[in-house]
Amino acid sequence: MFFLSQGIMAVIAIPIIPLPFSFYLPGLGIYWNSWRTLLLVYSTPSLLAAVWLFFMQESPKYVFVKGHEEESIDIIKTIHSWNNWKPAEDFQIKSLTLDALDEPTSIKDQIVPLFKAPLLKYTVIMTTLCLLQLITAFGVWLPTIVNQFMQIVETGVGTDRSLCSIISDSVEVPVDPDVAPCALNVSSLLLVLSMGALRSFLNILLSLVVNRVGYRNMAICFTVVCGVSGIMVNLIPNAYASVVFFMIFMTGALVTGMYVALTVALFPTHLRALAVALTSTGGSIGMLASVPILNRLLEVNCSAGFYTFSSIFLSSAFIAAFLPNDSCLLKKKLEQIEKNTKDEKLTQCT
Repeated sequence: MFFLSQGIMAVIAIPIIPLPFSFYLPGLGIYWNSWRTLLLVYSTPSLLAAVWLFFMQESPKYVFVKGHEEESIDIIKTIHSWNNWKPAEDFQIKSLTLDALDEPTSIKDQIVPLFKAPLLKYTVIMTTLCLLQLITAFGVWLPTIVNQFMQIVETGVGTDRSLCSIISDSVEVPVDPDVAPCALNVSSLLLVLSMGALRSFLNILLSLVVNRVGYRNMAICFTVVCGVSGIMVNLIPNAYASVVFFMIFMTGALVTGMYVALTVALFPTHLRALAVALTSTGGSIGMLASVPILNRLLEVNCSAGFYTFSSIFLSSAFIAAFLPNDSCLLKKKLEQIEKNTKDEKLTQCT
């Protein structure tokens, strides 16, 4: 749904943006028009989510760790009641216990192990991988690129140009005073929806096969394919081929989920939440720093922008190769579970 959301936003804009109304609000000193209405519509789901979250239960484990066992038990009974459509009293639970590794620890006890052997290697690698995941910065330019491409498709002029040549038109062409304000190309917005649907479908498809090959191996293959596609974008003087390679390049954003899954697999339970937060922070810093740099490069030297960012993303495949093969770890866990099950059955027979 996350990857599909940008396409959904594009579809929502189709009926709202062309609306011609404009009302002056003297109290605010602004004109209320279609694009302000669109922003209001985009904000509504967040407000609804806030109300929804207000009625959700707190994590029973969190409440129990804070010393409120009775409240934690009530939460568990409520969740059980909603899940099974039965009265809460039917779930007979009297007390709770914590596993040894899940006992509350101080912040220091959670942070220090991440920067000591043997976890230091994984902390550095996963943070670096998230930092080099710079494809999100190109999402800012996606509507502009798609709009310029649809103009080429509709007019048939400029099909022998590379993607950077298409982008340069959007930067250099002066504003046409005859074009209606907030005009939009419906076909380009539908193409944005198609791209979001493609990434969503591909994400589902990958989830069906990832357990066979492992997240690390899948991430390596994905970054190689997408990184090479980003380099190929401007090596082919054909608008259609350039956009195809660009769409493949943009699907590289799917590795974010693979990196989170790798982090969960590599770190022990009591350090997992902080490890995910730390590595995700690296990704956020990389995205915030890369957007203004990419904007400048695409305006001044577009080809250098694609070659640089694609090469950086491609290099993450080499870094990921230093991680253990999680498919082997999963296989060992399954073998251990199978062995324990056999031992348990043997004990029961004895």
